[in-house]
Amino acid sequence: MTASKEQKFDLVVIGTGMAGAAAAVFAAGRGLATAQVGETGELIFASGYLDLLGVHPPENGRILSDPWAGLVQLARDEPDHPLARLAPETIRTALDEFFHFLTASGLPYYRDTDKNAEVLTPLGTTKPTYGVPGTMWAGVKALRDKQPCLLIDIRGLRGFSARQIAAVWETRWPKLRTHTIGFPGSGHLSELYTETMARQLELPQNLDALSDRIKPHVKDAEVVGLPAVLGIRKCKAVAAALAEKLAVPVFEIPTMPPGVPGLRLRDIFAESIAQLGVYLYREKRVRAVQPKPGGAFALTIADHTGAEMIYARRVLLASGRFLGKGLLTDQAGIREPLLDLPVHQPRSRQGWHRRYFLDPRGHAVNRAGLETDQHLRPLDEKGVPAFTNLYAAGSILAHQDWMRRKCGSGLAIATAYAAVVAMTTDD
Repeated sequence: MTASKEQKFDLVVIGTGMAGAAAAVFAAGRGLATAQVGETGELIFASGYLDLLGVHPPENGRILSDPWAGLVQLARDEPDHPLARLAPETIRTALDEFFHFLTASGLPYYRDTDKNAEVLTPLGTTKPTYGVPGTMWAGVKALRDKQPCLLIDIRGLRGFSARQIAAVWETRWPKLRTHTIGFPGSGHLSELYTETMARQLELPQNLDALSDRIKPHVKDAEVVGLPAVLGIRKCKAVAAALAEKLAVPVFEIPTMPPGVPGLRLRDIFAESIAQLGVYLYREKRVRAVQPKPGGAFALTIADHTGAEMIYARRVLLASGRFLGKGLLTDQAGIREPLLDLPVHQPRSRQGWHRRYFLDPRGHAVNRAGLETDQHLRPLDEKGVPAFTNLYAAGSILAHQDWMRRKCGSGLAIATAYAAVVAMTTDD
């Protein structure tokens, strides 16, 4: 244990993904002395799109244009789903507050208040989503109206193919065409990386060079689409400058992960959450959580340099499932590693998966997680809160399969908000 000053907090948030970031934002906004602990690996896989509820029921793949009506049906069909247990006005307030935070932090998001938007994926398919980054919003209109559009391929960039997207839409978007260009200064490279490209485009001379390579091919196009490489911290300004140079709106399409949209969220969360007064223990892991007399928790956090102890009146588990190591597996089953909380799961490993990978009913292992009470406090074996000051939010919660329902961000943000409101109301 390395020597360090003893740190005490009103709340320690375990996890730096979407749920952890949202919880830190909501807690700091309500005056809680907050710390956030965790590694940032999961965020880099984010597409940038923030889903609320895109598919229900998933068994028949029904795409929802109205996520709010979908939430009403979800509450009828699956009352144990975490989103079904929250009032729609709670979910709406949570999203409004979080989108305001993103916009104020320099990463504006757009949405049709009551509708999902149809957006392009790097494979040329589409998906429904609720919140769209400002750099991608012009693509919503382009897709909806089938505007004359030029999609740009960049030689050497893997994980994105404008030609594939155009091939998928060949008969339904007749004025969609593509052109391949070389990225400025990349002539000697056989492979390009999105993060490097995005940072280079924040330099005016590189953006000018990119514009010069695209402009002769705009012709009758009313909008230009590119892979998501238009800057990281300055993406709003980079996209606006390129649109001005080309004299048409521009939009980004996510590349295959890991990608720049996730890096933008990671950087925004790190910088802006710190500015809210949250103490960040980045790239550290919580090794142990010990209840102390009087109801507080002692947390051992560590990285490769050593370990230290911090103390919290409350703890919020936003550590995700298996990727975030909020849940672990062994021969005995699925377990929660920090406090040995009961995990809702099939009775045996044989029940984790169905026979066919693409079974429309999904797999039971994807609905494993922590059971909670109405205040999002994890339950013990007797069905009562394991601790009155322990909360959980996001994908660690049981009874939801966020990937199949396209509800990951909505689940994370709404449950983080509800947990923070519950703990502050309890005071």
